[in-house]
Amino acid sequence: MGEADAKSKTYAVVVAGGSGTRMGADTPKQYLMLARRPILARTLEVFEKSAEIDAVIIVVPRGFVQKTRDEIVHRYNFPKVRYVVQGGRRRQNSVFNGLKAIRGACDVVAIHDGVRPLVTPDLIDKSVRVARNFGAAIVAYPVTSTIKIISHDGFVDSTPERRYLMAAQTPQTFQYPVLMKAYEQAMATDFRATDDSQLVERLGVKPIVVQGSRENIKITTTADLELAECIFRTRKAEAKSNGSKKTKSKPAPRTAKS
Repeated sequence: MGEADAKSKTYAVVVAGGSGTRMGADTPKQYLMLARRPILARTLEVFEKSAEIDAVIIVVPRGFVQKTRDEIVHRYNFPKVRYVVQGGRRRQNSVFNGLKAIRGACDVVAIHDGVRPLVTPDLIDKSVRVARNFGAAIVAYPVTSTIKIISHDGFVDSTPERRYLMAAQTPQTFQYPVLMKAYEQAMATDFRATDDSQLVERLGVKPIVVQGSRENIKITTTADLELAECIFRTRKAEAKSNGSKKTKSKPAPRTAKS
């Protein structure tokens, strides 16, 4: 692949390496069903619809690479998926494996949780465009609850102003060289972060926030899955209703006058 080709590509790394222990299920949560399809498949459907994403890398737990290829990628036909790679012990290791799998193949990369199936193509596309122009973009949503900073002994230490707080979501999107450098430095120094943005911030890069959605939830519990089912059904009903309205509003075709 030539340099010009590389600079025209945007990849997504969909991180689906979780164990699902909080769900109390034997099957990892990303393979549980949401509206009669695996959660991971529902997530990939959105990336297939994204106008900005050219290719997808899926990172999965040890022992699930072939299962994911057969039961997700091939069964539901996701042509954008280039590789399914094995994850690591932690999310950070898994993302790094995904980045190494696409080294040099893109100029922008979006990192997304495989268990956030309610993201929208529009949100993905906005984050990609911002990252392409400014280096880094994260999707986040304003915090509505009051947050307390707690001391090590369990007492309230302080209360930050809520207007400055946002809950980070995914996708988190970056120019590829920026994110790769951040990961290489973190892995070399054994620095552990809770999201990708934190690693990039260590380089002095300040990501721009793209307004997220309350519906863009991460499914980690049974209650989350039930909520996702409700949101999915509501969206489907609204889409059907809007489609019916458009059909009814179409003018009748003109007929030739005799």
